[in-house]
Amino acid sequence: MRKTGWAVSSGIEPADVKELPHSDSGPAAQECPDDVPTPAKTSKRARVLKAGLSAAVVLCVATTLVHVVLVFLHVAPANTVSKRYNPLINAWVYPFFEQNWRLFAPDPESVNRQILARTARSGTGKSVHVSSWFDLTAVDNSAVEHDPFPSHTAQNLLRRSWTSYVESHGGDDRAHTERALMMQKYLSNIAADRMAAHNGGTFDFIQLRVVTRPIAAPGSPVGSRPPAPTENRLLPWWKVTPHGN
Repeated sequence: MRKTGWAVSSGIEPADVKELPHSDSGPAAQECPDDVPTPAKTSKRARVLKAGLSAAVVLCVATTLVHVVLVFLHVAPANTVSKRYNPLINAWVYPFFEQNWRLFAPDPESVNRQILARTARSGTGKSVHVSSWFDLTAVDNSAVEHDPFPSHTAQNLLRRSWTSYVESHGGDDRAHTERALMMQKYLSNIAADRMAAHNGGTFDFIQLRVVTRPIAAPGSPVGSRPPAPTENRLLPWWKVTPHGN
């Protein structure tokens, strides 16, 4: 039998030769086993991420709907639903989501209020150390006057907390409702934080004094004597969380 030159020179029979698969574009690429992806692990991780994202979206949507409904019930006229869930509505709205719908019926301030605070701490024995009065309103006024874009905190935080306190207490400084107690703590915490930032001392009690003066009439001469206070209200000492070092 006649053998080809390739078979004779190599010593391999033609039947033993295996032809590699090929195409017009060249030999087929051989995949490395290490490069093969693991579909099970990838799919499981994707499912976990998708489930977490879906849960976050549902939670955000649910929270938004609850917020819109509670705020709507707060500003809507009194009805059966708002009366029934009034404690829940107030607990959610006050003090951070309080609504003041006076866009088309403004109620401008007719008085200037000066809110002052002082602190006290217990010393050795039965001694008590009381600080001097510090003008909290003056700090806010200075921040507003020297800032072209004053923050909402500087303009309204202290003022609105005092207004809410008066609305819930009236002329009596005793908290008769849960909201009144909440507004009292809210006001005292604001004053305590500002006093701690001012003097940095340690104190356990705080007291506020509010001086109310009428706004001068338009056209009053500059440098004229300020109007006499119409009210000088001294609040009782309040126990606060110890501040300072």
